[in-house]
Amino acid sequence: MASNKILCLSLLLAAAAATLAAATGGKLSPAYYSTTCPKALAIVQAGVVAAIQKETRIGASLLRLHFHDCFVNGCEASILLDETASIATEKTAVPNQSVRGYDVIDDIKAELEEACPGVVSCADILTLAARDSVVYLGGPSWEVDLGRKDSLTAGRAAVNTSIPPPTFNLTALAASFSSQGLSFRDLISLSGSGRLFNSGHTIGVARCVSFRGHIYNDSDIDPSFAESLQQICPRSGSDGVLAPLDLKTPTHFDNCYYRNLLRKQGLLHSDQELFSGNSEANSIVRTYVNQPSVFFKDFVQGMIKMGNIKLLTGSQGEVRTDCRKVN
Repeated sequence: MASNKILCLSLLLAAAAATLAAATGGKLSPAYYSTTCPKALAIVQAGVVAAIQKETRIGASLLRLHFHDCFVNGCEASILLDETASIATEKTAVPNQSVRGYDVIDDIKAELEEACPGVVSCADILTLAARDSVVYLGGPSWEVDLGRKDSLTAGRAAVNTSIPPPTFNLTALAASFSSQGLSFRDLISLSGSGRLFNSGHTIGVARCVSFRGHIYNDSDIDPSFAESLQQICPRSGSDGVLAPLDLKTPTHFDNCYYRNLLRKQGLLHSDQELFSGNSEANSIVRTYVNQPSVFFKDFVQGMIKMGNIKLLTGSQGEVRTDCRKVN
C-alpha cells in the first residue's frame, strides 16, 4: 500500500511538472519548481555546502563540471551519463578524465528524488550547484532560470573539439567561446572564475601535465615563478602533481587571478594569454584588478549566458531519475 502511494505521488509530481512545462512553452523560470518541488533549491544548496565543507576543492570541481557539460552539446547533463552498450560516455574523453564531483551530484539527486520523485532535472542540478559553489566560496550570487531537461545520449566525440585545451592561444580561445555564443569579455571573466580547462581558476588547482609546457617553454612567465613550479613539476613524470591556479587565495572566489596575470604568474599558457599583448584583453584584465565589482558583474552575465547554451526544454529530453543513466 505504501509503495503504491509513493508511486502515485511520483506520477502526480511528474505530471504536474509536465503540465508546467507545457504551460510555459518550455521556457525557463526561477520559479519552475515552486509548486512541484518547493524545497529543490534548498536541497541543492545544502548538498553543495556539505560537500565543500568536507573538501574545499570540490566547489571548483562542481563549477568545472558545469562548464564541461555546457560546452559539449549544451547544458543537458550528458557529461553525467555512464558508459552503456548504446552510450559512449563523455567521462573517459581526455579533457574530462580529471573532472570530479559526480558523486556530489548523485547525492543531491538522491535527496531530490526522495523529496519529489522525477521532477528536478540533472541539468538544473548542475547549474544550481555551480552557482551555489561560487556563492559559498565568496563570489557573487544570481538568480538561476530553471526548467532544463536531460539528454538521452552523450557526445564523447564532441568533447575533444569542444573543450579548449590549456595550450590554446588567445585567438583560439576567443574562437572557441564565440562558437558557444559567448563574447570576448565572457572569455576573460569566465576564465578568471572557473575555467573549463582545469579546476576553477580563482578557486582551484591544475595538474603538472597541464602547465609543464608553460613553465619550461614560454617566455611570458616570471622566471622565479617558473623555477618554483619546476621544483614540483619536472620535464617528465609527476603528471598528476597539483599546483594552485591562484597562489594567494586558492580556495576563495576573488580577483587575485588577474593580479597574478599582471605579474606574469598565470599558471597555464592559456591563462597568461589573457594578458600578453592584446590591448582589449589587457584593458579588461586591468579593469578586473582595479574594480572587482565589474569582474563580479561580468562573471554573472557570462554564467547566465553559458547556462543557456543549447538547452533541452519542454517535451525535449527527459528528467532522469538517476543522473548516470537514461530512464
